[in-house]
Amino acid sequence: MHVQTFLKHWAIVENPFSAEEARDDPVFARLLDEGTAHPEFEKVMGQPDRPRAAVVFGEKGSGKTALRLMMERRIERYNSERTDHLAWVVRYDDLNGLLDQLSHRRRSGRARQAEEVLKRLRLVDHLDAILSLAVTRLVDLLLGQTQQPGRGNPAKAARKMSRQKRIDLAVLAALYDQPRSGSFTGRWAKLRRTLRLGYLPWMNMATWIGWLCVLTALGVGLGLEYSGGGQMLDMLTVGVIGAAGALLLAAAAWRTAALWRLTHRITRQTKAIDRSAGQLRQVLGQLHLNDLSEQPLPDADDADARYRLMTQLSGVLSQLGYDSVIVLIDRVDEPAAVSGDPVKMRSLIWPMLNNKFLQQDGVGIKLLLPLELRHLLHREDAAFFQQARLDKQHFIDRLIWSGTLLYDLCTKRLQACQRSEAQPVTLRSLFDDDVTERDLVDALDQMHQPRDAFKFVYQVIQEHCANVSEERPAWRIGRATLEYVRKQQSQRVQELYRGLTPA
Repeated sequence: MHVQTFLKHWAIVENPFSAEEARDDPVFARLLDEGTAHPEFEKVMGQPDRPRAAVVFGEKGSGKTALRLMMERRIERYNSERTDHLAWVVRYDDLNGLLDQLSHRRRSGRARQAEEVLKRLRLVDHLDAILSLAVTRLVDLLLGQTQQPGRGNPAKAARKMSRQKRIDLAVLAALYDQPRSGSFTGRWAKLRRTLRLGYLPWMNMATWIGWLCVLTALGVGLGLEYSGGGQMLDMLTVGVIGAAGALLLAAAAWRTAALWRLTHRITRQTKAIDRSAGQLRQVLGQLHLNDLSEQPLPDADDADARYRLMTQLSGVLSQLGYDSVIVLIDRVDEPAAVSGDPVKMRSLIWPMLNNKFLQQDGVGIKLLLPLELRHLLHREDAAFFQQARLDKQHFIDRLIWSGTLLYDLCTKRLQACQRSEAQPVTLRSLFDDDVTERDLVDALDQMHQPRDAFKFVYQVIQEHCANVSEERPAWRIGRATLEYVRKQQSQRVQELYRGLTPA
């Protein structure tokens, strides 16, 4: 019998157990608003207006990505219900871009190898990457490249900010805006006009006026010399004009040299950002020197300037109605340079296990980490734990699913795939009378987590249909089939935990 025939009998229009990734699972997408979550979800989520850190460890398939998607949906719903005190989400779940950029910046010898890139990874690289994601999305919003219905005109709100806040935003964009397409300098100029920072670059003006004065003095002086000389006052005036022009040129040259040194220091230290010193010099040169001197520019190998920039970003966002920033960190085992290697994941994640990073005011860092890192974590010394202070981070040692939770989850998926007018079924409804709910709960308990539970139920249905003909259909699954598949799948799960079989 075909599986679709079996499902159709129960008014199920699609297989509830065929998907293995939450982000590509249409059934999970329909269940997002129905509160189908792990019991630890509320502890991880917290309150969007009072964000807090959370560190979660879970096996592959235990629902870490599902937690992230549910947090995104919770925050989206939270934002839709109010006009201020909103939460700004930063999705830090694709670390390939960071590692590729770091590899590109380190061109010579073994430094390009993934191991060396990961070994040299710093906390400031993560801070730069997070700032880049947040600032780029903010600039997209201000320039109208993304929309947030019902939020008014964000560009108009930005123009009403104080001049200092507009300067802060301009500097953040100069340092961290990473447009996916188009020219960065053209985009920055558009933002500068949006923020009404429309003055001409002082350095260019000084250079033009200086050369004008020098050439004027030279021309007039030569004219006076050719005509037989002028009065002493004329020669003195020419000399003053020439000297003023030379001073302007010297000042412009000094500022150019200072800006050159500054931008080279910044680009050397912001290895995670794809920005050349020339691009940075071009845009920062359009700001007043006094404005730049008051900014915490990331030109050194320390995190203090980044924390101050994060504070400035929070200040700008608060003017637009966003009082909190929530950073969602997921899929850390997926970058090509990591490929699921626990030691490489440790190099990637350990810099972020820092109490100051995790406890930033108004910023909630949510770390959703593979279970392999938990084993490495427990081997660290006391100094590491003193720095991380995991006791303050809403630490979840392991996402655990009981058989009862998995049974309820499977039932909800079945009902989500039924026709709206059909009588709701439970997982128990699909089995013979001699199979009790307790039998199913015990079998699912051996699967430990949603992905393996779904594989188990999927395989039970497949096995039943493979042994039943279309001419003599059987609409309920027998105990023998359940026990046969349970034995197979529980053995597969055990081998998976011992590393003897792939997920």
